[in-house]
Amino acid sequence: MTIFEGFHNSWVLANGVKTHYSWAGTEGPAVILLHGAGPGACGAAGWRFMLPALAKAGFRAYAVDQLSMGFTDTREHAWPVNGHQSLVDHVHDFIEALCLDEVHLVGNSQGAYVAAKYAIDHPEKVGKIVYIGSNTVYQAMHDKPLRKMRSFLEVIGYDYTEESLRSFMTRNIANGTEVPEELIQLRHTAATRPGVKEANDAFDAYIARMNDEPKLWTRYSLKDALPKLDIPSIFIWGKQDHVAPVEVGEKLAAMLPNVPFHYLDDCGHQCQTDQPEIVNNLVIDFLQVKTAVPN
Repeated sequence: MTIFEGFHNSWVLANGVKTHYSWAGTEGPAVILLHGAGPGACGAAGWRFMLPALAKAGFRAYAVDQLSMGFTDTREHAWPVNGHQSLVDHVHDFIEALCLDEVHLVGNSQGAYVAAKYAIDHPEKVGKIVYIGSNTVYQAMHDKPLRKMRSFLEVIGYDYTEESLRSFMTRNIANGTEVPEELIQLRHTAATRPGVKEANDAFDAYIARMNDEPKLWTRYSLKDALPKLDIPSIFIWGKQDHVAPVEVGEKLAAMLPNVPFHYLDDCGHQCQTDQPEIVNNLVIDFLQVKTAVPN
């Protein structure tokens, strides 16, 4: 039995970028699922349990493969030359290509940052937001770098080999959880496609510039805008997260007093795959509750 069941895979041309995405559900409110960074990250890998759960609950769920990741276009015109903002703009192009008027957002890790920045840039398009464990959001809640940002692939010691990918994925999950071999092979295939390394290099070149150019950090920072964002949101954080430790979540919670934080046992950096039933129920319950309209 494959671990990739209960959803479909499609392509759409999003502002000239051939974009791969996984989807489930044909009616109901639209939910955009945004995976994190890391070698071979893609919509199917990050959201394989949530896609069918959302469809069953009456939503249309779309897990997009972001720029330079998954099976989305890696030709030069699709490289993320403006760093995180390129990812945000691509998500906007994806939503427009699917002709979606309003969406809910669910983002994990770097994908949580993309969700936040997209909502800041396009608040009229967003209904609710769910964030899941994110160092990226925490670092962006400052008006200057806490320390010099480094390439994520360099930090995790990834060198485009299957061995280094396997090591990263083993560290990335809750204690006692096994990584399915099918998942490793999918991500290794995605991470070693032609153009991926060059796309990653383009992203890292922008990050290097952002370390030294305050105007670029200002565009990246969420410090002023996110606490003022008037969109119902929750944050989910794994107590066994070794990538973004729970202490980071507690610091972030103090910066975002209007966002409820849920800390989950037996969860690592991808709560949605470590404890899918708990997280799916939490997300669905939050998205289904009608929010009162201010007088």
